[in-house]
Parts: sequence; structure tokens; C-alpha cells
Amino acid sequence: MKKHKYIFAVLLILFSISNTSVAQGSKIDPIVNLAYFNNNNHDQHILVNTKAKINDHFQQLAGIKVAVYITAQDPVNLVGKGETGEEGELIIFFPPGIKAEWMKAAKQNFIAVTEPSKEYNAATGTLDITKARIKIDTAEDKKIIAVVEELKDSVWTPIKNVDVKLAIKRLGGDLSVDEPPQYTTDSSGTISADFKRDSLPGDNKGNLVLVAKVEDNDIYGNLSIEKTVPWGNKFTYVYAYDKRTLFARRGRSPLWLDIMAYSIIIISWGVLLYLIFQLFKIKRLGKNSP
Repeated sequence: MKKHKYIFAVLLILFSISNTSVAQGSKIDPIVNLAYFNNNNHDQHILVNTKAKINDHFQQLAGIKVAVYITAQDPVNLVGKGETGEEGELIIFFPPGIKAEWMKAAKQNFIAVTEPSKEYNAATGTLDITKARIKIDTAEDKKIIAVVEELKDSVWTPIKNVDVKLAIKRLGGDLSVDEPPQYTTDSSGTISADFKRDSLPGDNKGNLVLVAKVEDNDIYGNLSIEKTVPWGNKFTYVYAYDKRTLFARRGRSPLWLDIMAYSIIIISWGVLLYLIFQLFKIKRLGKNSP
């Protein structure tokens, strides 16, 4: 009998160990993607995206703790750390402390490391980029010129065959300056386009913001630069909150609308009161009839 108890205990322990190993093995492996952004040749940041395949569908992972390093996974080379948001993304701006490491080479490597949790294993993502910049200028007859250059042997060198978008910055998104949405740089790293968006509203001085972009480039990442030009129509905002308009606050509707509404109310109640008066009149006549 004791022998059977020992065998049962051993089997129970083995079963528990196997369940624990299965539970540990069922943790999900996240996928970590990195993207490099350089805005106006001085604002730089890394965008980290975490996702995983769950039930045969990729889902963005929120609440994942991530640390990003430059060159090597060393505390000295830490760019920044944080936690992904609802969209599974985390933006980490370059701190002044990595300037020395950043200036060492024209090509840089970034490493993102996630912390393990109850649901997810630790994961690593890497990104290799070559330093590049984009310049924008204008010429006569509203011509826009952009130049893309990479850092090679400490010298800025033009890059050919890079796709560049030229657009006007708007609140709802970028509006292309002409029919083709993007252009390809020539051997001098240059593209040019004519501004074809006449009569476009600008600010109160008629200024528009031009933007040149390189997006999702495998070598250089995402580059963008802006330039303000006086090519728009002057737009002056009229404060109409306290004026009588159709879209004004309560009590400030147009007079004609107030008159119409109150007239309908008065006429409707007048008709009802007249009908009630006629009913009483008919009733009185019925009593007085022989």
C-alpha cells in the first residue's frame, strides 16, 4: 500500500512539473520593430512598435516595458526606456547623453529590449541606419528644390534614387504641391517641383508651410524638413462666438430664426385656444336650445 502511495506521489509531482513547463512554454513571443525619425535635421527619436500573433492575428501590445540602446546593450549607451501605449508604440527622443556615441560613426545601430512578463517573453529588436539629412529651398516662379545627403567619410554626399515627398502642411494631413505625390532624386541628390496650389488659404500673413519627406527608407529611416513661404491667401479668423449665427451658442441664434420659431409657437397655441373656445361655445348653444 505504501509503495502505491509513493508511486502516486511521484506521478503527481511529475504531472505538476509538466504543467508548469507547459504554462511557461505557452508565453507569447513579442515582435519588436524600430523606426528612426529625423525632423528638421535636429529633432531625432526612435519609434518602438510591439506586436504579437495571437489567435492567428497580429495584435498591438500595450503595457510592454522597453529599453533602447545605441551601439550596444550597455547602461552607458541607454537612449531611453518606457512603456508602450494602447497602440503598442513608444517614442523615445535622443537625450544629450548619447551625443558622444552618436558622433562616432556615420552608421549607427539601435537595440530595443523588452522585459519579460507573465504573458510575454523577453524580445529584442534592432535597427541599422546611415546618417542622412534633407534640405529644402525655393527658387523663382514658385519652384521647390530639395536635396538629400548622407554622411560618408565625414562629408555630406548627395544620394540618388531616393523617393521624396513634397507637400504643404495642413491640419488634416499633407497636401502634395503638384500631381505626382513623390519624386526621385537624381545623381546630385536633388529633386524639384512647381507649386501648383494657387489660392490656398494660409495664416493671417498668407504663409504656408512646405514639407519635404523621406518615409520608411530601409537605409536612412524617416527624414523631414519644413520651410515657411508666403504663397497662400491671407486668412483672418473671425471670432463669432458671441454673434448671432446659425452655429452660435444658445440664445444667440439669428433674429429671423427666433421670429419664425416664436411665430409658429404662437400660431399653434392660438389655433388650439380658438378650437377650445369654439367647443365651449357649441356646448353653451346646446344648453340654450329648446
